[in-house]
Amino acid sequence: MTQSPTAEVPRGVPLPRPRGPVVIAIMDGVGQGPRDAGDAVFLADTPTLDALWRSPNTRSLRAHGTAVGLPSDGDMGNSEVGHNALGAGRVVQQGASLVNVALESGAAFAGETWRWLVAGPSARPTQTLHLCGLLSDGNVHAHIDHVAALVRAADVAGVQRVRVHALADGRDVPDPSYERYLSALDDILDVAGRDYRLASGGGRMVVTMDRYEADWDIVARGWRAHVHGDAPGFASWRAALDTLRRAPGGESDQKLGPFCLVDAAGEPVGRVRDGDSFLLWNFRGDRAIELSRAFDEGAAFSGFDRGRVPDVRFAGMMQYDGDLALPRRFLVAPPVIDRTLGEHLVRAGLRTLAVSETQKFGHVTYFWNGNRSGVLDDALERYVEIPSDRVSFDEAPAMKAREITDVALAALAGPYPPDLVRLNWPNGDMVGHTGDLGATQRAMEVVDAEVGRLVAGVRAAGGVLLLTADHGNADDMWLRDKSGAPLRDAAGRVSPRTSHTLAPVPLTLVDARETPPWQLRDDLPNAGLANVAATVLCLLGLAPPDHMEPALVAPRSPQRA
Repeated sequence: MTQSPTAEVPRGVPLPRPRGPVVIAIMDGVGQGPRDAGDAVFLADTPTLDALWRSPNTRSLRAHGTAVGLPSDGDMGNSEVGHNALGAGRVVQQGASLVNVALESGAAFAGETWRWLVAGPSARPTQTLHLCGLLSDGNVHAHIDHVAALVRAADVAGVQRVRVHALADGRDVPDPSYERYLSALDDILDVAGRDYRLASGGGRMVVTMDRYEADWDIVARGWRAHVHGDAPGFASWRAALDTLRRAPGGESDQKLGPFCLVDAAGEPVGRVRDGDSFLLWNFRGDRAIELSRAFDEGAAFSGFDRGRVPDVRFAGMMQYDGDLALPRRFLVAPPVIDRTLGEHLVRAGLRTLAVSETQKFGHVTYFWNGNRSGVLDDALERYVEIPSDRVSFDEAPAMKAREITDVALAALAGPYPPDLVRLNWPNGDMVGHTGDLGATQRAMEVVDAEVGRLVAGVRAAGGVLLLTADHGNADDMWLRDKSGAPLRDAAGRVSPRTSHTLAPVPLTLVDARETPPWQLRDDLPNAGLANVAATVLCLLGLAPPDHMEPALVAPRSPQRA
């Protein structure tokens, strides 16, 4: 399912082609941030970028939320959906919409991951399928209808034991309302001949659903309750809430403490054991990543002491972080997107070079091409992957930026340059994810130097450069409160942010021609990454197709010629 292009706005018209190639350079994770002491982009010494961003050929693009197909504008952009939008030239629905379709059609249950999850529990009565997530119909992180669909599918698959670990919302729905959702869950789990039960719960802000590594204790509480059954025990959820509502903060769903349900002997009814399967049903990633790490990272995990880690099959409803491949298994795959920019260029007989290092190679190829592996046309496309170093990127913030630029410059200066070059410098994102402000500043300074080299090469080749980003990250390295002030730990130290941001991203066009035949349009104030593809087609002298979002450039008006 895709969003229709902006209605009644011209797609764009073909423009005179430059003598050289059109180049799209993506500074991964470089947004337009708060411009303060937590903004590594602002703090870095970036004379080239500063000059470019002062030019009249610079504007902002939306790179998060609904502009890249996510359910709400509270959702951070990421590299996968950003490159999908850049390559598709339209907004492709992600997240909740995809899950709805996959569950309603049954496609989610026809895939290998679901069969893998239910294989043990459907064959052995002693093994359990655990379902965990936010019990809500707020549709921001999760939806109770998805839980119902999972339970029905488990019954059809012959799973005899299901245990549900249901977190209270209180933020995206009325607060309090947990009792209403738990009553609905009772009805969902009332399946004849099956042992399907609630096992544990608690409020989302104190149990399981931390984000940005702000407080690993939240995840630890959830792990102990869901996995080990280590939480205050009650015979029923009604008894649990009767007690927890009287505790400090208990009047709010989101602040309810953890609990687990126990049998007549006082034993937890839903402890996770070797051979069990565990599915996290949230579709939004920010508050699902940390629990996924606790299951997926093995001995390398250091967020908290997990105690004995059971040998389980773990999957998420979706993949919550494609950069980190978390989780490794997921129920609903990204969309397959057709009619991409790459396909359009192949049909026009134009040649493309795509280059990055391993960390982002798949983004300028697979995700750019609508989640399609391999080249579109061996005769017209060349993809170059530079192996990434296997180190923590705060220790090597330069990464392979220079080598990426070298490949692009060699193509620009060669005897048969491609028509389009697309490249990705991963530094702002991958170093930004480490939370190291100083290293991220250095990463940005490296990127600035490479931008300078690329600008010179594009000018020498007589081409046009589109310099942009896919989402924010390096632009805000602090966790902040609602006022924007940095959050601090008990020792007074600023808590680092390691996640993406909600920031817009810059777009700057550099044309080697003294008087470019185009100008930036001023009638697209809400343009986003999806508008870039039609822009590229116009610059290459091609008319954008009707399914693409409008181009950001138009023929230069006579008074500006």
